[in-house]
Amino acid sequence: MKKSLFSGVALAAMLAFSGSASADILFGIGAPLTGPNAVYGAQIQKGAEAAIKEINDAGGINGEKIKIVLGDDVSDPKQGISVANKFAAEGVKYVIGHFNSGVSIPASEVYAENGILEMSPAATNPVYTERGLWNTFRTCGRDDQQGTIAGKYIADHFKDAKIAVIHDKTPYGQGLADETKKALNAAGVKEVAYEGVNVGEKDYSALIAKLKQEGVTVLYWGGLHTEAGLIIRQLADQNLKVTFISGDGIVSNELASIAGDAVAGTLNTFGPDPRNNPDNAELVKKFRDAGFEPEAYTLYSYAGVQAIAAAAKAVKSNDPQEVAKALKGKETFKTVLGDISFDEKGDPKLPGYVMYEWKKGADGKYTYVQK
Repeated sequence: MKKSLFSGVALAAMLAFSGSASADILFGIGAPLTGPNAVYGAQIQKGAEAAIKEINDAGGINGEKIKIVLGDDVSDPKQGISVANKFAAEGVKYVIGHFNSGVSIPASEVYAENGILEMSPAATNPVYTERGLWNTFRTCGRDDQQGTIAGKYIADHFKDAKIAVIHDKTPYGQGLADETKKALNAAGVKEVAYEGVNVGEKDYSALIAKLKQEGVTVLYWGGLHTEAGLIIRQLADQNLKVTFISGDGIVSNELASIAGDAVAGTLNTFGPDPRNNPDNAELVKKFRDAGFEPEAYTLYSYAGVQAIAAAAKAVKSNDPQEVAKALKGKETFKTVLGDISFDEKGDPKLPGYVMYEWKKGADGKYTYVQK
């Protein structure tokens, strides 16, 4: 016991004397850095790293530089808890992440208990910010907002269609599917099929046979791009022509790599694309010159770092609890997503979701384009 105490004191003294890591603010980047959703992890990591570099180059936050700690949650809730405990043990004060709602929700409880503020660029399940925790923030919208937009769009444009609502049984996928279904039903449209499939499933022939039997012409998917791509491709292989509609979980150009030409005409909701903002032209060029396309959550992650830094400077404190109070105040913070402010729950006040369609570009590659 004495030896452990002495070692800690001695280490602290040495750090103070050397003037090194004791002056750093530790930011954790928690995301699926490996596994099937690694494309989104890369977006979150690259976005956060770019924003942190810009802030550090300008002198840091209130005179302290940011140091990054990476945590790979592999999109698994249990691994997310392990990452959260690792961050807490290492003295992390802020987390940019996680990607999945099913990871962010349990991880945020660990963070709350350990004085860590979490800013997710991608966790859209309403539960994430609905529990009254002091530390949960996001730069993206919520599934109840997204589902309302999707449901209204389907009701307006496909009122007489036979609609199937399919989800991946996760907090994100099922949550989004349920919100869309709720909006559809409220508009007087009733789905002919509602089913869940397992994450990681490869063969959807049984599902497609059921959809054929029901005469489905529109499929709404609550889930991520990996399964979506396989379903789209297998629908085409079995000559079942449906309009495939989904949410922000498929906003990766990797979808087209999986689905092939069958991706053409796919629809999805997402926020207005910040890459199209002229104010971000130079930043987008920097990413592209470095060989990285800043699609989807890249700039949402970048904005999360910017908001934290701006709030900390506003209150002249790097303490997460003080920064959380500042973020929930009436002040607006300038970010790559535009001027952003947060409500008392930690949800952002930003423009709502819009609809995108997957089309082939001049370069012969498919991507999502705002309708």
